[in-house]
Amino acid sequence: MSLVRWNPINDLLNIHREMDSFFSPDLFTGNGNRWLPSMDVLENKDGLEISLDLPGLSKEDVSISYQEGTLTIEGERKQESEENRPNYHRLERRYGKFFRKIPLPVAVKDDAISATFSDGVLRIEIPKAEAVKPKQIEVKVNKG
Repeated sequence: MSLVRWNPINDLLNIHREMDSFFSPDLFTGNGNRWLPSMDVLENKDGLEISLDLPGLSKEDVSISYQEGTLTIEGERKQESEENRPNYHRLERRYGKFFRKIPLPVAVKDDAISATFSDGVLRIEIPKAEAVKPKQIEVKVNKG
């Protein structure tokens, strides 16, 4: 019997994988083809900027909606059909549907949300509502 050094990071990663599989949206369908695209959310003085890496997708593969302070992004990356695939030695890319719900931390102008898709990156610009933007207050000097 050999001794194996305990690594708590491995335990955390295993728990994360188990939670992901348990709470998968495909839990009841048995479809394990789920993936989660990488995402960045940036807040600046004018609004929020969200970027998602969606290589291999087109704008037709993605749907964006906004409702009550939450932005929802969903889509699907389809796998090549069986007859068009050569003999793979390794399959690491994930295919299937994805679904991201992003609660927005500030009030926004929902009628001014815009999205662009270029080079496999989806960029969403969300302007802040006027009430949220910081206002500059002029200081006056009293002469007297």
